[in-house]
Amino acid sequence: LFGGELFLVFKLSASIGTISTSSAKTMFILYSILNGITLSSIFAIYTRTSIALTFFITAGMFFAMSAYGYFTKKDLTRMGNFMIMGVIGIIIASLLNIFFRSPGIYWTISFFGVIIFTGLTAYDTQRIKSMSSLMLSDENMAEKGAIIGALMLYLDFINLFLMLLRFFGRRD
Repeated sequence: LFGGELFLVFKLSASIGTISTSSAKTMFILYSILNGITLSSIFAIYTRTSIALTFFITAGMFFAMSAYGYFTKKDLTRMGNFMIMGVIGIIIASLLNIFFRSPGIYWTISFFGVIIFTGLTAYDTQRIKSMSSLMLSDENMAEKGAIIGALMLYLDFINLFLMLLRFFGRRD
C-alpha cells in the first residue's frame, strides 16, 4: 500500500501538466483512499484518545501556519527551499535508521520533522496563493493547480500528524 501511495504521488506530481483533470482527480482520490487504509493501522497501535489529541494539535498548528503563509507579506521561498532539503534529510536519515534502529536518530527525525512540516505548511500555502492568481485565466490549469495544492497540503498535514503522534501517541 505504501509503495502504491508513493507511486501515485510521484506520478501525479510528474504528469499534472499532461494528464486530464479527471485523471488527476481520480489519482488524488485513489491516493487518499490508500493513505486512509494505510493510516488505519495507527488505531491498532495508539489509543483513540492520543490519536484524537494529536489530531487536534495538528489541526491547530496546521491552521495557524496556513494562515501565516496566506497572510504574511514575507517571501517564504527561501525558507521553503530549506524545508525541502530537510525533507530529503529526513528521508535519508529514516532509511539509514532502518538498519541502525537508533532511538536517538528516531527522536531527532521526529523533532526536525515537526519543524520541517510546520514550515512547509506555511510555504506551501503561500505558494498555492501565488499560483492561484497566475492560473485564474485558465480554468483547466486552475483545477489542476488546486489538485496539486491539495496534495501538497494533505502531505504536510499527514506528515505533521505522524511526527507529532510519535511524541503524543500513547500505545495500547
